[in-house]
Amino acid sequence: MYQKITESILRRLVEISGPKAVFTDEENLEKYSRDETIGLSHRPDIVVKPATSNEITEIMHLANRENLPITPRGLGTGLSGGAIPLHGGIVLSCENMNSIIEIDRENLMVTAAPGVITGELQAAVESEGLFYPPDPASSESCSIGGNVAEGAGGSRAVRYGTTKDYVSGLEIVLPNGEMIQTGGKVVKDVTGYNLTQLIVGSEGTLGVVTQVVLRLIPLPTRRMDFLIPYGSVEKAAQTVSEIIEARIVPTAIEFMENSCFDLAEDFTKKKLSFREAAAHLLITIDGNHERAMEESRDRIGEICERNGAHEILVATSRSAMERMWEGRKCLFEAANHVGGIYKSLDVVVPRNRIAALVRKTREVSEKHRIRAMSFGHAGDGNVHVLLFKGELPDEAWERQIDQIQKTLYSETIQLGGKITAEHGIGLLRKSYLSMNLDSGQIQLLKRLKKAFDPKNILNPGKIFDL
Repeated sequence: MYQKITESILRRLVEISGPKAVFTDEENLEKYSRDETIGLSHRPDIVVKPATSNEITEIMHLANRENLPITPRGLGTGLSGGAIPLHGGIVLSCENMNSIIEIDRENLMVTAAPGVITGELQAAVESEGLFYPPDPASSESCSIGGNVAEGAGGSRAVRYGTTKDYVSGLEIVLPNGEMIQTGGKVVKDVTGYNLTQLIVGSEGTLGVVTQVVLRLIPLPTRRMDFLIPYGSVEKAAQTVSEIIEARIVPTAIEFMENSCFDLAEDFTKKKLSFREAAAHLLITIDGNHERAMEESRDRIGEICERNGAHEILVATSRSAMERMWEGRKCLFEAANHVGGIYKSLDVVVPRNRIAALVRKTREVSEKHRIRAMSFGHAGDGNVHVLLFKGELPDEAWERQIDQIQKTLYSETIQLGGKITAEHGIGLLRKSYLSMNLDSGQIQLLKRLKKAFDPKNILNPGKIFDL
């Protein structure tokens, strides 16, 4: 179906990006064969690291003419296999396009190249008294371009929203090599279809993002964090519902079963939790007025105590805040390093159904003799589930894991949820897409893909098959 990389194609790629940006050695082919998704990999034929938008335009022209599959890549932190070159071909890594082009204080916008690390962009705008709220757990290692491709979320979504709420404009190279610009430094824009938001979350299947304009807000001057242990997940979940019902909208409300802290402590070699607790809430509030912050603190404290919180720990210093968050932010990294073989779910349900989903997850894991850990963004209903093989024999794991995932996805849908909230479909969830979308919706998505990419050369095999 696709053309193989020939010597003439290799020479042309070197002409476009230079010999130091084109790689065919075994070490790089292996490195770029995977992202952070456990158990999925496929080697590319070549890796190219362009430095400019014009280089990407020329590479896409070449790929379109020669019918070469291209897999765009940010920094490879994805958890759905979205950056895996399923058909070989070219991995187009944007890591060298890593400059913050402009911080516009007058319009509250920042313009950045796709390879900029999210945490570095946040630090840069905060030094100007501005704030970019989306904060994936991998913010210190993921890229802005990858965040746009996945529609990344994070813990602050409950108050501030996700990546899609901050993308104001894009520069995109289409599969045929044409460059277009969408949106811009404007707050309102209904000039035609909203192509900007169509690209956000499209997982690198419709175009290659080469520049991003992001909306900023003023940086809150005050912040407070709480770590709250509970005797049951149900009590923790009830606390979340009551906080929202009381019209308090924290910056973040995270929950973790205590087994998650076991994993984090094995990885960090630090004590991070209360051993007697069954679950923890991690809550952040921010703002600019001390009195309002104190009122929110007191009201949250009352709700937590009413629901049986064991204790309420409050952190106001940066070091104390970082320690509170360490166990939560490292969980996927910990699973990759010390958890063994596992599968991950990234489901979302209405906030008040979190406890029901966690209960069902426990029932299913106990029935199949596997270990399950649930944690996530309780404030927006996004539950991450890690399903560990543990001591289960390989044959039993391979036989059961697909049905386990189907059961949990079915439960999620029955609870009014969706099978992915922020990690994307990619390769990992492709076979389950039809559980959540009907055939008419999937056919519409396929027609959109064909309109952008009639030769199916850009990140082929992701989300669905054509």
